[in-house]
This record gives sequence, C-alpha cells and structure tokens, in this order.
Amino acid sequence: MGLLEGRSAVVTGAARGIGEATAKVFAAQGARVVVTDVDLAGADAVAAAINADGGTAVAVRCDVTSEDEVRAAVAACKDRFGTVDVMVNNAGITRDVTMRRMTLDDYQIVMDVHLKGAWLGTREAAVVMREQGSGAIVNISSLSGKVGNAGQTNYAAAKAGIVGLSKSAAKELGHLGIRVNAVQPGLIRTPMTAAMRQDIFAAREKDIPLQRAGEPEEVAKAVLFLACDLSSYMTGGVLEVTGGRLM
Repeated sequence: MGLLEGRSAVVTGAARGIGEATAKVFAAQGARVVVTDVDLAGADAVAAAINADGGTAVAVRCDVTSEDEVRAAVAACKDRFGTVDVMVNNAGITRDVTMRRMTLDDYQIVMDVHLKGAWLGTREAAVVMREQGSGAIVNISSLSGKVGNAGQTNYAAAKAGIVGLSKSAAKELGHLGIRVNAVQPGLIRTPMTAAMRQDIFAAREKDIPLQRAGEPEEVAKAVLFLACDLSSYMTGGVLEVTGGRLM
C-alpha cells in the first residue's frame, strides 16, 4: 500500500520541474493524479509516462490565473475519480529584472500566476474537500519568499504571499478536516533555474551547507509528506527544502 493509495490529487504546473516530479511521486505512492498545466502537450506527456509505469493519471489544460479553468481542473478530478484528496498549487513563472526596470506587466503576471493561482486552487479545492470532511492542500512557495532576491521583487512578494495565504487558509479550514501547508524550495535543478548564468548558479551552490543544488524529486518527497497521513497533525506549516541554505 502506497502512502496515497486510493486518493486523488490535482497538481498544477505539472508538465515539468517540481510539478512533474510531484505528479510522478504521487502516482508511485498510489494516487490517481490530474496533471495540469497551461502546456497541455507537456501535461499529456507526463500523464502518459505515469500510465505507462502502471499509475493512473489524466492531463487537463489549466491556466491557473483563470477562475473557470482552475474550477474545471478540480471538477475533472472529482468527476473522474470521485474525490479531491490533495491539491498541490505549484504553477509558477519568473520575470526577473531589477525593480527600476521591471514593468507593471512583469510584476502583475508573476503575482497572478503564483499568488492568484494558489489562492484560486486553494479556494476551489476547499469547496470539494469541505463536503468530504477531509483534504490536504500544499502550496509551493520559495526560499525567495523568506529572504528575497535582487531582481525578484515580483517573485519574492508572490512567494511570501503564498505563506500568508497558506496560514490564513489553515486557520479557516482546519475545523473542516482540511490541512493547508507550504513548501519553500531553495536552489533546485529545474528548467526555471537552468536559465541562470552558470557562474551565478555555482556561486549559490557554494553557499549551501550540503554543497549542491537539490533535485525536483527531493522537493516532491516533502510535498508527499504534507499530502499524506504522516503529517496528519500539521497545518499552517512551512517546510524548507533548501539543503540548509540561508537557514
């Protein structure tokens, strides 16, 4: 029996990176997974890989800034699998530039995808979970939301907001049997960080006590912990998956 045997989960931004790893780790632990992403072809590929490995997954296109599409993704999980036991709000983008040069559009799209997207996902999942009397919501924040990064006033603000959202939602939903927690990854090898200059990436690795960047699967395992019964008495918590960086 897997840690998520018989449960159903929605993972946003799951076509690559941490979202893809989370969807695959969940499936390996018995979950039926709705793989969502604005990139439907990418989501289809992840779902196909899960199914080929003996898991159960379906792909759904979802722009997390759209109320209708987020609601439809949650409904797809409920309609296909009968429950929505886990919601992982992971979708994200970057538009890194110093504040002086950042456009309002650069600021707003990052805030919308990360913070509005997590808020919509939390709200829509909670509608179903409250009827079930149970559920786990995991929101993906970032170490940047704790300490900030130059050139990321938009991203850091959104990721810090996700922590506040998670704690507030945890207080609202706890009496309904719904747990809400957050994960703050540090430097992780993903397509997003692959765009960093190699010298900057290497310099940041040297600041990590474990002396290396993390892998998406290592974040996914922390998400799994918060999604399953091993964390049954945790809500409103924030797990750092950083290799000890900036502790």
